[in-house]
Amino acid sequence: MAAVDSSSILKVPIWVRGLIFDCDGTLADTLPTHYAAWEETFAALGLACPLEFLIRHNGKPTALIVALYNVEFGQQVDVERFTADKERRTLARLRRVRPMEPVAALARRYHGQMPMAVVSGSNRANVEQTLRAIGVRELFLAVLTADDGLPPKPEPDLFLEAACRIGIEPCYCQVFEDADAGLEAARRAGMLATDVRPIVGGY
Repeated sequence: MAAVDSSSILKVPIWVRGLIFDCDGTLADTLPTHYAAWEETFAALGLACPLEFLIRHNGKPTALIVALYNVEFGQQVDVERFTADKERRTLARLRRVRPMEPVAALARRYHGQMPMAVVSGSNRANVEQTLRAIGVRELFLAVLTADDGLPPKPEPDLFLEAACRIGIEPCYCQVFEDADAGLEAARRAGMLATDVRPIVGGY
């Protein structure tokens, strides 16, 4: 298998004026942590969830994924209670996560050169903990999460709000994502969508 040229994938065109990053699986290697928390939370209820299902809904808020699980598998899991338990289990692990290089390196390189934001489908506590754990929180002018009350990816609202907060028109923003829903949201926002999976690996 040929080596992937990360420099070509993570190239920032000269016309780009603002950068927006997803968090989980893009800036930080958190997906194994999240999947472990999912597995534990389902197991506590005597249930199982196929990894394929979680991968398919990667990037969506926990509560929405649980609701979709109920529909697809004919269950009646309490969405609010499950979400709180899963996020508690996740938060306890996030202090030990590592950055996804070279995506985190790209963010460090452009700090001070152009405004940057993070847009995540996770809750604020998890995202803030993750960004601090990998040492990049101070790089971003804005951090938007599932707690901001906007429609989740693949809707474009979170990305459009991020562009507004960093003061850059959407058409001049580049988004780095590892999930299909996030890439679709970025395109629907009129932004340049960059899939980082070829260099960070996909789930």
